[in-house]
Amino acid sequence: MHIAMLSAEYPPRWGGMGSTVYHLSAALAARGHRITVITRSGGGIAPKIEGVEVLNVGWVPLPMAFTRSYGRSAMRALKHLHARDQVDIVHLHCPMISWNTKQFESCRENIAPVVSSLHGSWLGERDGLVAASKQKEAAVWANPNDLAILLTAKHYAGYERAAVRGSSVCVANSEATKNDFEARYSPPSDWDCEVVHWGVDTSMFVPLHRDDEDSAATHKGIRSRYGGSRLLLAVGRLAARKGYGLLLRAFANVHSLDSQIRLVIVGRGHLRSRLQRQAQALGVADAVTIESGMPFEELAALFRSADLVVYPSYYEGQGLIPLEAMASGTPVVTVDHGPLPEMVDESVGRLFVMGDPDSMAGAIMAELADPERLQEKGEAGRRRVLEKFTFEYDAGRFEAIYERAE
Repeated sequence: MHIAMLSAEYPPRWGGMGSTVYHLSAALAARGHRITVITRSGGGIAPKIEGVEVLNVGWVPLPMAFTRSYGRSAMRALKHLHARDQVDIVHLHCPMISWNTKQFESCRENIAPVVSSLHGSWLGERDGLVAASKQKEAAVWANPNDLAILLTAKHYAGYERAAVRGSSVCVANSEATKNDFEARYSPPSDWDCEVVHWGVDTSMFVPLHRDDEDSAATHKGIRSRYGGSRLLLAVGRLAARKGYGLLLRAFANVHSLDSQIRLVIVGRGHLRSRLQRQAQALGVADAVTIESGMPFEELAALFRSADLVVYPSYYEGQGLIPLEAMASGTPVVTVDHGPLPEMVDESVGRLFVMGDPDSMAGAIMAELADPERLQEKGEAGRRRVLEKFTFEYDAGRFEAIYERAE
């Protein structure tokens, strides 16, 4: 089967969407399918995968509007591709590509059936930003991308409605995302929508091997670098809806109870200096390190060396960081909201009330209070990921979906 995968993100644009498209394409290629990824130009040289071709197309670098310009360019490239090498399935990754009703009709009638992956909704992103603003997260209105979402999400939701009605099959990345689209867009009674959670790279994100000399040395070096007796880790883009301001307030409570606990935040974004000033004002600057980024191998080592991963996001379509932590054998503390409880429960971590720093601090301290139970939860998390959240599993699910859509 020849599958055209249309995604605005693809490595070296390693966002959540880029990562999932990369790994899904590799898993499908390993099953004998041919994949052509049509993505935005300017990201750099894509990693080579046998059976996967990457086409780069032009786009206008304007917040939100890029989804339309990229969508038009991707359609032109798709038509040329189909003319020289027949496409069997077109797989869109929404919402970062915006097609209108006529474009969906044209694709179905002249090229191939459309499967649309729903990674989340623009209206959900907007609501997450509003929730972050109410919690006084830093710079909600200062970032151009966030501002564009706040002001134009309602308009771009129209393209999501077109995807719901124009796709042969929709695939939501969580029950929460499926429910969100059902509530907002009133799909037709015969709407074909299946839930397939994205997986993670279980060969990179692995538990700590304490009996391996090199792994033990790396672990020791990480713990020495950040100091303290216990290490908390938070990973993700430094943006308002990720909840880092709330995390710092919760950590101030944690630090007042145990001054030896350290927090490491890893992520790129415009909030770094603001978060550092907030940590200073809260009196925890010496116990907080914000890393702008690091190679994947180093990040994977940090995941497995942390005692606990904290994920305070106000909105996610699914959220991959908790799964990367669980694959690394590290328990997770995250919000009791949206898709997160679909992955995390008391057997692999703990949930806290979204937007409540006292609840977050209490969950962190409760987890750290029982090291033996913490290790058991880490082992259970790894088992859960291997059972339910791998791309090999996802590829099989999508293979059946493509056959149904034909």
